[in-house]
Amino acid sequence: MGADGRKEMTAMQEALEALRDEIEAACAGTGRSREEVTLIAVSKTFPAAAIREAHELGLRDFGENRVQELTAKAEDLRDLEFRWHLIGPLQTNKVRAILPHLGLLHSLDRIDLAREISRRAVRPIEALIQVNTTAEKSKSGVEPEGLAALLDALEGIPSLTVRGLMTIGPLGGDERSVRTAFATLRSLREREQARRPELDLAALSMGMSGDFAWAIAEGATHLRIGSRIFGRR
Repeated sequence: MGADGRKEMTAMQEALEALRDEIEAACAGTGRSREEVTLIAVSKTFPAAAIREAHELGLRDFGENRVQELTAKAEDLRDLEFRWHLIGPLQTNKVRAILPHLGLLHSLDRIDLAREISRRAVRPIEALIQVNTTAEKSKSGVEPEGLAALLDALEGIPSLTVRGLMTIGPLGGDERSVRTAFATLRSLREREQARRPELDLAALSMGMSGDFAWAIAEGATHLRIGSRIFGRR
């Protein structure tokens, strides 16, 4: 307790309050509603206890990079209600393990993965197509020029619905290069939505701890933030 009798805030609570204020300010500064933006707490390498604390602080969306880590934590947190996001690459041989827990896949990037998800799914699965908007060879994702063909190939695949796009900004990039990558994703979404009015490609997953304000300015609907919530890894 503090001197005034109130319970002192934990480090996570302080960090989360500051982050929420910054997200609110970034939305207000670009004329967007805070309700348009989903905060995904990226809990990779942190224990299930950290997710439990974040859940107590009101977070309901959590992201992991690795299937094995997500499934292990899911078992420990079965008593809680929240949505899991897989934000890392997914191999076809891991599809069966992840599907029972998956809320939203952020890294769909090839047709064979889509077919395997459809083959294994026992309920509708939602996914975002990962696009490599920075031309960095180290990154996963379909190239921008290949997005239309992938969307064409995905038409008619049962039990799989594409809800939008995802990208990762250039590591260590300046504001101009980062915003260019995000603006490219937004432009691709607008182009493909116009070509396919029957689809709902509303989601843009982009922005992490160091660049989320720029992502909001460029239209992000899902932010993937880890260290600003959980601390350094």
